[in-house]
Amino acid sequence: MNVLEERFKIAEEEMKKPSFMNNKGLGNETGYYIFDYPAEHELFVRERIDFIVNKYNNSESERQIVVFDLYDIIIKLLDEKGFLQKNFEFEKTKGLDRVAKAIGNTLRLTAPDNQIIKYINENTPEKSIIFITGVGKSYPIVRAHSILNNLHPVSDDIPIVMFYPGKFTGQELILFSEIKDDNYYRAFRLA
Repeated sequence: MNVLEERFKIAEEEMKKPSFMNNKGLGNETGYYIFDYPAEHELFVRERIDFIVNKYNNSESERQIVVFDLYDIIIKLLDEKGFLQKNFEFEKTKGLDRVAKAIGNTLRLTAPDNQIIKYINENTPEKSIIFITGVGKSYPIVRAHSILNNLHPVSDDIPIVMFYPGKFTGQELILFSEIKDDNYYRAFRLA
């Protein structure tokens, strides 16, 4: 059995524990969990997430898993605002850095009314478990820390697992094994 498969099995067992379900980590901190993995295994991870979600949501668990793909949320919000096609054109003329900044401003990613956080909050039923995916697909528009640092209104009693295509050292995230994010994370490694 490969290491990633084994880690998923361990993660599933962790998700059954009362400390996970009650959303309390070490020292009674809110439970944010990061499942890191090598980016080259993205397709396997997606399949495994689908398997876990189907298995879990078809069980008699009191909680249901809700998956939020950051990239899909960005596309949906831009489309609803009528900015999706404009951003494609803007990227052609101004480049990725400028379009990433424009999208960040449009979705208010650094403001208290961050539209992605608002979307997650409005679409999370009570008694859920949140899986956040699409971190790699949404880079550099959305950074993992901007999501984790702002999910507090959603997360008091809802466990959140971020699937991260890179390395989580317990204090920092390294995307795609090379892009280092210098932000400190109050999160726990899941498996």
